[in-house]
This record gives sequence, structure tokens and C-alpha cells, in this order.
Amino acid sequence: MSTEALDPMERLLAERACEHLIVEFVRRLDLGDPSSVADLFTPDGVWEWPLGDRRVEGREALRSYFGSRPKDRLSRRMSTNILVTVNSASAATATSYFATYRVDGYADGMVPPRLPANVGHYEDTFRKVEDTWLLASRVTHLPFGGETVRLSHPDQS
Repeated sequence: MSTEALDPMERLLAERACEHLIVEFVRRLDLGDPSSVADLFTPDGVWEWPLGDRRVEGREALRSYFGSRPKDRLSRRMSTNILVTVNSASAATATSYFATYRVDGYADGMVPPRLPANVGHYEDTFRKVEDTWLLASRVTHLPFGGETVRLSHPDQS
């Protein structure tokens, strides 16, 4: 089915479902159970970061990868400029920008402001499986990035 054959409401619902996945990915990493990010992918889904030669394929590998994040990590991601292109009734792509604020060694309280650890964009592909849109692949591009700072003082400095 070509994109011209899609009903405008069907296209709008597909765009919204894909946007929701992008935002839910960030929420689960920052505020939820990071390993559950795997459930947003197709069973054969792929996350990759070409610059770091990282490629994680399949839900169980994704669950293990995202679940291995340090327990004392505090992160907040800002996701914006989400542009979804619906290619068919069961396939879509998107580009979105992000900035990640992140520290390790967090206990509680407020951390003094700092620059983001990473700024980049994602290139996503989506596939509709039965009635649910899922990530088929996510490629991370990081033109700005650095190491995660480890807090060393109880005052979170």
C-alpha cells in the first residue's frame, strides 16, 4: 500500500504511535525500568551506535544491555524535533534530536547544573506488528559526546 493510499486518519495515528515510542523510550530509561526498553522493539529489533561499533540485536540482548545500566545513574533526556514519515500501513521512519544529562554515583538530592553528556540524533525505523507499532531499529548518532561524570561528594557536586 503506498502512502497516498493511506487514510489521513490512519497516517496520523501511525505518526502519533511512533512519536509515542520515541518519548516512551526516553521515559523508561530515565524514570522507569531501563530493561523494559526492549519491549518497545520488535523481537528482532536492533539498537546501534556506529561510532562506538555497538550493535545489540534481539529483545533479550536489548533487555540485558539496557538493564545493565549502573543503578546509581541519574539521567534525563530531552527529545525534540521528532519527524515521523509513514512509508506504508506497516512501516515508518523517524529522525529525532536528543540531549542527555547524566551522572553516575547519584544518591539523592539535586545535582548542580552541567553541560549535557551527549547531544545527537536518532534514526529510527518502525514496523507495525499485528496492531502495535514497534521500533525495528534505532541508530544513535553522537556528534557531541563525553564520558559520564562520576559524582564524588555527598553534596552531589
